[in-house]
Amino acid sequence: MTTSVPGEIQLLGLSVCLVVVQIVLAAQLGNRQYGLKWAASPRDDAVPEPGVLLGRVRRALANTLETFPLFAAAVLAVAVTHRFNQWSLIGAHLYFWSRVAYLALYAAGVPLLRSLIWNVALLGVFMVLWRLI
Repeated sequence: MTTSVPGEIQLLGLSVCLVVVQIVLAAQLGNRQYGLKWAASPRDDAVPEPGVLLGRVRRALANTLETFPLFAAAVLAVAVTHRFNQWSLIGAHLYFWSRVAYLALYAAGVPLLRSLIWNVALLGVFMVLWRLI
């Protein structure tokens, strides 16, 4: 017997994948800038400031690591209480796709639209959370 996985849980899984992609991207850019010897070292020595792209990707990752736990907690709380509906699904979509756009916009150095997209992702979290109120 197979049961379908709710869309919100699927988007949570995709969001985990997005976090992993961002971690790998930041690591690879760091390896490219500082070299594999640095990557394999204990990193005790000071290194130059990150380049523009590496700095942006690291900051986007840090931001994702701040918002992702909120999204995950909201989705899981709604899952345990069996309160998913079309609005929680829309909210989960808003969060995931906004985070994808946020990474692209941050890496490209787009300032204002990036901040707007951050707010759309947060709106998505609140839409999922609304199901608990």
